[in-house]
Amino acid sequence: MPAPAVESVLPESPAALSQELKTHTAAAHTAAEDSTFVADLMGGALDAAALVSLLDQSLVIYRALETALAAHVDHPQLGAFIDPKLARVAALEADMAYHHGADWEAQLADGSIVIVPATAAYADALATLGRESIEFLLAHHYVRYMGDLSGGLIISRMVQRHYDIADEGLNFYAFNEIAKPKPYKDAYRELLDSTDFSRSQKDAILDFAAESFELNRAVFVDLDSARAAALAA
Repeated sequence: MPAPAVESVLPESPAALSQELKTHTAAAHTAAEDSTFVADLMGGALDAAALVSLLDQSLVIYRALETALAAHVDHPQLGAFIDPKLARVAALEADMAYHHGADWEAQLADGSIVIVPATAAYADALATLGRESIEFLLAHHYVRYMGDLSGGLIISRMVQRHYDIADEGLNFYAFNEIAKPKPYKDAYRELLDSTDFSRSQKDAILDFAAESFELNRAVFVDLDSARAAALAA
């Protein structure tokens, strides 16, 4: 009598980093998107000044992020992700000039343009941890730029409809050098999955990405509080 066949069991393939990032950040992503400030802004319940305040915070954050990234352009793992087509600082500076006038840098320096505490803390984290950890920087690179590419056009259209803001004041949301966001995002995910990160590096990237959404959410909470305080004054 022949021996029963033994079914071979192949080990499961490890999940791709891009899929792990999507799964690991899902709850934090939802919490950030569901914040009162974002919901009210996208729902048309606020005003153009609220959108401008969000752009103000974004400038400070992206200046810190892109300064930190510039120091790692030759890094064997991180360098391939740093693409000038994604850079947002110049676009945000154009938005600042449109909304605040030619002296916007002076207004930013003297506090006339309000930067909330959570934004300052976020920028400080990017400046300090960004010197020490490429995993930290990649996590923030992924969360911010892929989020911008995914939602930028939608956000731009919504705030234009709700608050009648011209294209000239919404440069942040326009990626003029990326004609088709989907193929770009697909290639980015392929790069995530093909880059030789160790398991400990991947775990750090996942945790930093989830924390990135929390840092974003803290900015939204501070913006909501600042707006409430201004209305009550």
